[in-house]
Amino acid sequence: MSNSPRSAKRFILKLSCPDKAGIVHTVTGFLLQHGGNILTSAQHGDADHQRFFMRIEFECAAGAEQERLREAFAPLAAGLQMDWELVDTQVKTRVLLLVSKLGHCLNDLLFRVQTGHLPIEIPAIVSNHREFYQLAASHNIPFHHFPLLGATEEQKQAQEGKIREVMADNDIDLVVLARYMQILSPEFCRDLSGRAINIHHSFLPSFKGAKPYHQAHERGVKLIGATAHYVTSHLDEGPIIEQEVARIDHSLVPEQLVAIGRDVECVTLARAIQWHAEHRVLMNGNRTVVFR
Repeated sequence: MSNSPRSAKRFILKLSCPDKAGIVHTVTGFLLQHGGNILTSAQHGDADHQRFFMRIEFECAAGAEQERLREAFAPLAAGLQMDWELVDTQVKTRVLLLVSKLGHCLNDLLFRVQTGHLPIEIPAIVSNHREFYQLAASHNIPFHHFPLLGATEEQKQAQEGKIREVMADNDIDLVVLARYMQILSPEFCRDLSGRAINIHHSFLPSFKGAKPYHQAHERGVKLIGATAHYVTSHLDEGPIIEQEVARIDHSLVPEQLVAIGRDVECVTLARAIQWHAEHRVLMNGNRTVVFR
């Protein structure tokens, strides 16, 4: 591989299709034919489902146009029955954050974006409480307060309609439930398929309801974890993107478990968002393929 000229444009092509011989040769041949220089390539074959997954980051001359590459690749993709996406690496994912009364994930994500450690844009924050409007203002991000306390089903639908309006007004690519303690409607989950990420502690389903860390302490749990997954209408059961754990012992009180758990949640959610934003995650039924 040659050194990348500064004027070159970088793209990411990710795809999945029924597995067969010659896919890598066909795709890389297409890129070569269109002046592409491959920078990184990763692939995976799922023998259980006979499906092939691939992610390629490549560069083309500065004049290369994303739409022309898409149009040229489309017939090849159709012939191989591909699900695929071609993106410009310079275009950042636009993320809408939903939050309730727990702000640790929100604060962590805002700091990572501010310091350049998370390659996304956050054009808006939505909450069903007012607690974090000042935090949003300190980052110059519009804060939308859509209350839900004691709301009827009709009012919940109206509130989701307002969230949809925020998404449309801000060209949102990804919705992140940064400890948003509300259940989204099945219709909203369906419309957000593959475009919404949730985070929760790993004690589910063992310790449900209030104070799960206190319940875990009573049982002498030795591991605290968190799971980041895509949102589906099946609560907390969507395709998993990332999980992390921290070891604990008998000397810790419940409040310390809560603090450790929140740290784990922050790290896990940030990784999942970063991998999604870098187009490293491909859906594989109820699972994901993550090219790190």
